[in-house]
Amino acid sequence: MTLTHIECGYLPLVDSAPLIIAQELRFAAEEGLDLSLIRQPSWSALRDMLALGHIDFAHMLSPLPIAMSLGLGGMPAQIDALMVLSVNGTVIGVSADLDAKMRATGWVNSFDDPKIVGQAIFAATSNRVRIGVPFPFSMHRMLLDYWLARDPNFDADRVEIITVPPPQMAAAVKAGALDMFCVGEPWGTVAVQQSDAVLVLPSRAIWQFAPEKVLGARRGWVEENPGTCHAMIRAVYKAATWLENPTNTPLAAEILARTQHLDLPDHAIDPALSGLVVTKKGDAPLQTDRFLVFHEGAANFPWRSQAGWIAHQLAKWHGLDAAQASQTAHACFRPDIYRAALAPLGVDMPGASQKCEGALHHPTAVASTRGKMILGPDTFFDGAEFDSAQEN
Repeated sequence: MTLTHIECGYLPLVDSAPLIIAQELRFAAEEGLDLSLIRQPSWSALRDMLALGHIDFAHMLSPLPIAMSLGLGGMPAQIDALMVLSVNGTVIGVSADLDAKMRATGWVNSFDDPKIVGQAIFAATSNRVRIGVPFPFSMHRMLLDYWLARDPNFDADRVEIITVPPPQMAAAVKAGALDMFCVGEPWGTVAVQQSDAVLVLPSRAIWQFAPEKVLGARRGWVEENPGTCHAMIRAVYKAATWLENPTNTPLAAEILARTQHLDLPDHAIDPALSGLVVTKKGDAPLQTDRFLVFHEGAANFPWRSQAGWIAHQLAKWHGLDAAQASQTAHACFRPDIYRAALAPLGVDMPGASQKCEGALHHPTAVASTRGKMILGPDTFFDGAEFDSAQEN
C-alpha cells in the first residue's frame, strides 16, 4: 500500500503522546499515512510553521487555533481544531524560596486546593510575583488568570507574566528568574528534579476537564484533504485509546523517553502518565486522579462549548465583541469532521456538540449514539458554570 506522507509539528511534552504513539505503533500506517513528526523549539515556531504551510498538522495549545483565527498574535490564519489530544496534564509550581515563605505562613501543600494556595502566595510576599507560562494564548495562562483573579487579595500589579518555552522552565526557576510557573509535563517534574521547585497544584484543580492540546490544521488544507484528515483523526484516536490503558504505561514512557522524542529519562515522564506526582524532591508521590486524560470521558471530542469558553476569555483580554469571538471559536472546533472521521469505527458520540461547562459534578450518563457515554466531572474550582449557547 502506498502511504500518504504528512508532517506534523509538536513540542516535547507528554501530551504529544497520541501523535508519537500513532507513529511508533503504526496506527498512522494502518490508516495509510506516512507520519513524520517535526519537533519544534517553541509554540511561536510551531504556530508559524503551520500558518506558512511548512507542516500539515500541529500539536497545539487549545486556545491557539481560535486566537489565530481571530487575528491575534504574530501570525493570523484560519486554523481548525480537528480533535482534542489531551485534557489536563499541566502543573503549577513555585520556586524553593517562595515555597519556604508560603510554609512560614502556615500553609501545608495538599496539591489540590486553589483557594488556599492563592491565599498563601499573596500572604507570603509583598513583592511582584513573576510567573512563567509557555505562551500567551494557552490554557496555562487562562487557568492562571481565572484562578488568581478570584483571590480576594489579587492585585494585577503584583503579578508579572513571563513567556518561557516549556523545556527552559526549569532553568528559569533555577536562575531565579521565576517565582512561579505553569507548564505541561514533564517540565514541571523536571523543575522539581533540577531546580528544587515545588508543585502546588495540578491544572485539574482549577478546571477538572480543561482541553489542553488539540490537533490543528489550516482550514484551506483541511477542505482540500478531507480523506487525509479523517485518516489522521482515526490514527490518533486509536493511539489515545491505547494510552488510556494503564497496562501500556511502561511502554508509553519508554517510547516517549527516546532521543528522537522527549529525550528524557523514564522517571521524568512516568508521573504524568501514571498520575503519581512528586511535588517536592524527596517526598513520596501523590496519586492524582485524572491528572492527564487522553481518551476517557469523550476527551477527544472537540466540544464547541469548550471553544466558547476560550473565546470568552480572549474577548475579555483583547476587548473583542464576545458574540463574534464565540462564533469564530465555534467554527474552529470541528465536531462535524470528527464525527465523520470516526463513523467507520462505530465510536460512541455525544448527542450534542455543546454542553454547559462546569455543570457535571459527578460522572454522568448522557445521550449518545450508542447510549454508553459517561461524562464528567468537569467543574470549575469556584463552582461557576459556562453555557456557551446563552453567551450568544
